[in-house]
Amino acid sequence: MALALRLARREMRGGLRALRLVLACLALGVAAIAAVGTLRAGIEAGLRAEGARLLGGDVEIRTGARPPPEALRAWIAARGGAASQAVTLRAMLVAPSAERMLVELKAVDGAYPLYGALRLDPPGSLPRGAVALDPLVAERLGLAPGAVVRIGEARLVVAGTVAEEPDKVATPALFGPRALIGLADLPATGLVLPGSLVQHDLRVRLPPGADPHGFAAALRAAFPGEGWRVRTPEAAAPGVDRFLDRTASFLTLAGLTALLVGGIGVATGVRAWLEARARSIATLRCLGAASRTIFATYLAQVLALAGLGILIGLGAGFLLAWAAAQLLEGALPVPPRLAPYPLPLTLAGLYGLLTALAFTLWPLGRAARIPGAALFRDAVQPAAARPAWPVLAANAAVAAALVALVVGTAEEPRFAAWFCAGAAAALLAFRLGAAALMALARALSGRRRPALRLGLANLHRPGAPTPALVVALGAGLATLAAIAQIEGNLRRHLAEEMAAEAPNFFFIDIQSEQAARFDALAAALPGVEEVRRVPSLRARVVAIAGVPVERAQVAPETRWALTGDRGLTYAARPPAGTRIVAGQWWPEDYRGPPLLSFDAAIAEGWGVGLGDVITVNVLGRDIDLTIANLRRVEWRGLGINFVMVASPGLLEAAPHTHIATVRGDPAQDAAVLRAVTDAFPNVSGVRVRDALEGVAALLGRIGTALSATGGVTLLAGALVLAGAVAAGQRQRVRDAVILKTVGATSGQIRAAWLVEFALIGLVAGTLAALAGSAAAWAVVRFVMRAEWVPLPGTLLATILGCAALTLASGLAGTALALRARAGPLLRNE
Repeated sequence: MALALRLARREMRGGLRALRLVLACLALGVAAIAAVGTLRAGIEAGLRAEGARLLGGDVEIRTGARPPPEALRAWIAARGGAASQAVTLRAMLVAPSAERMLVELKAVDGAYPLYGALRLDPPGSLPRGAVALDPLVAERLGLAPGAVVRIGEARLVVAGTVAEEPDKVATPALFGPRALIGLADLPATGLVLPGSLVQHDLRVRLPPGADPHGFAAALRAAFPGEGWRVRTPEAAAPGVDRFLDRTASFLTLAGLTALLVGGIGVATGVRAWLEARARSIATLRCLGAASRTIFATYLAQVLALAGLGILIGLGAGFLLAWAAAQLLEGALPVPPRLAPYPLPLTLAGLYGLLTALAFTLWPLGRAARIPGAALFRDAVQPAAARPAWPVLAANAAVAAALVALVVGTAEEPRFAAWFCAGAAAALLAFRLGAAALMALARALSGRRRPALRLGLANLHRPGAPTPALVVALGAGLATLAAIAQIEGNLRRHLAEEMAAEAPNFFFIDIQSEQAARFDALAAALPGVEEVRRVPSLRARVVAIAGVPVERAQVAPETRWALTGDRGLTYAARPPAGTRIVAGQWWPEDYRGPPLLSFDAAIAEGWGVGLGDVITVNVLGRDIDLTIANLRRVEWRGLGINFVMVASPGLLEAAPHTHIATVRGDPAQDAAVLRAVTDAFPNVSGVRVRDALEGVAALLGRIGTALSATGGVTLLAGALVLAGAVAAGQRQRVRDAVILKTVGATSGQIRAAWLVEFALIGLVAGTLAALAGSAAAWAVVRFVMRAEWVPLPGTLLATILGCAALTLASGLAGTALALRARAGPLLRNE
């Protein structure tokens, strides 16, 4: 080992310029992974530091549709806590021009906020009889401070716009932009009626030194069975945490894809470097150097350079995280607290090291096994040498460790495992595609045209870069093709299918005594074709088959149905379009113990079936619902759908509202909304097309971000392409000189090389289009559960883009090779 290190040190004195490709490929992949991990850690640190401000207190008690009881306030005060109440609901805001907009109304008391500060523009407080608006509302409706608007039955003066809302992350505006009023003004709106969709929150600031977790535990013990949701600061933004985890997991996998593509560049660079060192290795072998000494000598050099590349990547990743934090300043929930966090940087470095080893052990082991004499002719007649079994075992162990690291650190290990399997299958498919291209070129090598014959021969000659180029470019473009097709399918689904099937409006908070008048008014409006209305209650699931939800083991994709209140309705007959897959619907005149028609997909995720009991809390009362049948719920149509439909009887007597859909001519939407909300000020209308347009805009932003991430993989592929062209440049110069010496023209030589690169680009592009389509089909069908349609334009762009990229690189290399002078090269040879 000492001899190997001494030899490695001496060789490194001459420089490692031939390994610059290894350096660049490792640095790029490590930088992408380090940037994602550092930014994620910085945001999580910001969330932890700002948890109380984001939550609005040290503890939050969410009591649902019921106001917090006085007994709760007294219990909090007895323990030295200060409380602040907030109420959120949906409402229509009507401007003086009679234009109206759905807003997320938030009413707060005088103690708000307990942490942080509410800032308005222009600066000031929120007086009685005033409303502060999200800037989007003021801009869209043309409202300035001093304007008088109507919310429900109350007329309020616009105090300004909301510049900073400290607890916005914990109570996001989901259905529309924010409108903020004082809690004392809420009764005047007339919006809080029995059964209204309203949410009551009580935030608590504890005395210094008090433990929020101990306080929360004591509160649950003092008020058992209430069904309240109690949160502490670390759970201030669970949705943000889940989004961050999944986004970071995906971006890390995208960075790993770039690193794997870069690994091909590492293998290409190491191979080219070993070819340049062939004389030195052959001399060492002829002088009696053992295979293990040669292997250790060159492995030490590769590891030294890999370490440098990893360090550069870690530094670049931290800078990229800082740049991303600046660019995303307004979009992030909190300012990230960036620092060189050890865990994400260590993981990124470990990814880089394992990738470097996985792609270098084979060429190093092979070079160490080739006899000295064979090395001199390896460039033109490759020796059939294979690494020693210990090297093969080490290579397999490194690959297994890389897969274990990916799966073990992923937010969703199952998805990560499928990613690893898919990546391996894709790389194998690209390698087989390259072998097929080489075999086809060999079979067609007898063409009469010299340019075509030379171009085909270049594809399968000894040392040809065909496999590396097809695999690297194919993997990079497959990622972009998959992202483009997923986004395109979702856009088509939103724009064509959902928009065609969706109603024009949802109207919520229709009171029972208003239901008949609402039906008559809506049906008589011009352009209205269909009005559907069902009763609606809010219920919280508190137990599944007798197991409290806190202890229930459910599938992650169905956990959303356990968070917060869920919609619950009752019906004597199956709703239109119902597909019962198990059990039977109850008789229309059924009046026995409450039965339940349940979503089959949710039931599967919860592990329940016919006869099991789901316990829900409705207005503070626990009700046992026995599952009578399971049905497939089609959510994509955006009609009225409920996870839970109960039998009539008990629930009919509970205070509730109604929800309705209206379908008709889109040109009459404004008139329909004005007529309904003028007649029923407490009723809010949600225009479905606005929601779809918002989803489409969000999808566009996500698609742009994902495409940028996929672009890192393509950049890695471009680096491999450039490295392969550079590695073969010496051979091309020699070929060009010899061909010109025997009479070939520059045009013939250029045409031959363009044939080579054009065929590589077309094959790699075709394979990338097919692999990207397969990945997109799997994601759309099995993850998003939507119909998948191939997009020929995207596939054609992938193929042509790949061909153009390879041709551009080939032209650059060809121009340099053709400028070489024949005399000096022939004399040196």
